Amino acid sequence: MRPMHARALVDKALTLHGLGWTQRRIARECGVSQTAVSHWINGRRRSMPGDGDRGVYCPVCGDGRLAPRAYAYLLGLYLGDGYIGAIRRGVDYLSIVCCDTWPGLMVECATAMAAVFPVTVFQVRRQGCTEIKATSKHWRCVFPQHGPGKKHERRIALESWQREIVDAHPKEFLRGLIHSDGIRVVNRVRRKRPRPGAEFHVYPRYQFTNASSDIVALCTRALDRVGVDWRTHVTRRDREDLRPLHVVSVSRREAVAAMDTFVGPKY
Repeated sequence: MRPMHARALVDKALTLHGLGWTQRRIARECGVSQTAVSHWINGRRRSMPGDGDRGVYCPVCGDGRLAPRAYAYLLGLYLGDGYIGAIRRGVDYLSIVCCDTWPGLMVECATAMAAVFPVTVFQVRRQGCTEIKATSKHWRCVFPQHGPGKKHERRIALESWQREIVDAHPKEFLRGLIHSDGIRVVNRVRRKRPRPGAEFHVYPRYQFTNASSDIVALCTRALDRVGVDWRTHVTRRDREDLRPLHVVSVSRREAVAAMDTFVGPKY
């Protein structure tokens, strides 16, 4: 008799397959045989939850419940580097643009998508980046911030049920924001009075940069909830682009240490 594997393990294997992983690599990552992976991908797989009625998994127009931690993280990614596009009438795709420099973030993004909705995640390679995508009729339901134009050109506000999730899981939300439009960097500042062997003051800090003041306000609100000190300033991208950019900085030693416990460097 073929052994039964956990649904979460099967979903992880299918997600990695959608990201272009080979069956051998998936088997090694999941700790199963390559035959099992091949069966999941090409054979008769167990039905996904909600296959009988694909609307039941939507918490807005159905009876579904979102995985709150995965949703908080995915919401942060969406507000930073995500968008929703239409495939055909009534069917949309969610796309999160990930830099090829950090392949680990692609896997984490795809895992969160599959956890929020029982969907098949796939990737589209672009120059220097990769779009992590999944189709559903309900992406607009769970991301009501979707609308015409760029995010910084319209008001971005959370629905009450979204705010409850973010308030309950601010660390996951902040992790998504930093993984999209943020970074952890190490600053080197020349000391005014350098000492032998210590010409520079070296310290890590986090930065989140976005053109939307509404999204920045959501970021700083989440930072307040986790007790992390922050400061903001406004800059401009370059001389040709006069659009103001809002920068949130976390640089105090204890604040950076707190962020390191749930964000850390991109990978």
